[in-house]
Amino acid sequence: MTFDPTTLRQWWPKPSSPKPIVIFGAGSIVGDAHLPAYRKGGFPVAGIFDPNADKANALADQWGIRAFASEEEALGADGVIFDLATPPAAHAAILSRLPRGSFALIQKPMGSDLNQASEILKVCRERDIKAAVNFQLRFAPMMLALYDAVEKGLLGDVVDFDAWLALATPWGLWPFLKGLPRIEIAMHSIHYLDFIRGLLGNPQGVHAKTIGHPNHDVAQTRTAAILDYGDKVRCVLSVNHDHDFGRKFQACEFRISGTKGAAYIKLGVNLDYPKGEPDELWIRAAGETEWAEVKLEGAWFPDAFVNRMANLQRFASGEDETLVGSVEDAWQTMALVEAAYQSSATPATPIAALPKA
Repeated sequence: MTFDPTTLRQWWPKPSSPKPIVIFGAGSIVGDAHLPAYRKGGFPVAGIFDPNADKANALADQWGIRAFASEEEALGADGVIFDLATPPAAHAAILSRLPRGSFALIQKPMGSDLNQASEILKVCRERDIKAAVNFQLRFAPMMLALYDAVEKGLLGDVVDFDAWLALATPWGLWPFLKGLPRIEIAMHSIHYLDFIRGLLGNPQGVHAKTIGHPNHDVAQTRTAAILDYGDKVRCVLSVNHDHDFGRKFQACEFRISGTKGAAYIKLGVNLDYPKGEPDELWIRAAGETEWAEVKLEGAWFPDAFVNRMANLQRFASGEDETLVGSVEDAWQTMALVEAAYQSSATPATPIAALPKA
């Protein structure tokens, strides 16, 4: 074997002098991912603010950090990175109050729809805020390694991308989703669409259908989508969150095929959620006859959050020239999401009636 899986990149370089982080929001994602990631990455947390002071104080006590007494106090912190772990509809208003020239991380999605994404982009431009959106799947160790393999030519030219999900997602864990008109693509498959854009660039268009399920009232939990990359690349997503018949035949996986090699990715966190299973990455590199497993050093949660913040911190300090997933780039992911919903709402081409015998 000439391909050495241990040479693939899994971690973003750490900043030499990380800036303290001010967190807006004290929801479950902060305690489950943001704070564990920042502690693991060695990023100092200046404090946390939430309009619900009891939630902020409880989380602050749990992690030994400061709870700001007011939004004004949080906004007054100097030389920090602002982390907006807030609901999509709240992003623009908070950004409009950040100090000019700030650096910020915005929880995905970038607003509830494309109109809100455009407002967020406008605010960031007007206030010179250098912001990234937390589409952190691009930064998961398995995905950094996959990107590295593609960049090194181990797969040749990518010509096929398949996402296949057949699993049981416990939507009841997120009561705030109840009544929302857009769920599956806007809150879940958006991660995959953003990752695919990072791998293949912007598609020419999208064909999609997203629907609910008769066993519950969540707006959408099942999606089928084709991303149009012309006549060379086939890109398909089959997503079913209602395959609730035991673990045996469930799946959450990507298959990426090139002209010379291929890769297989298991996204373990979504299986038996929230317990999850280990992620996996396998590559059959150009010139090889066997598949090789890439031993992963971390998982999507929380390690993608470590890498995501590392890039933002290094961009803020001038150590990185490019802010991956900036608001300018993330807006295009939101545009793809919008196009998918518009496609889903468009009647399909009818089949011509068969001629009568």
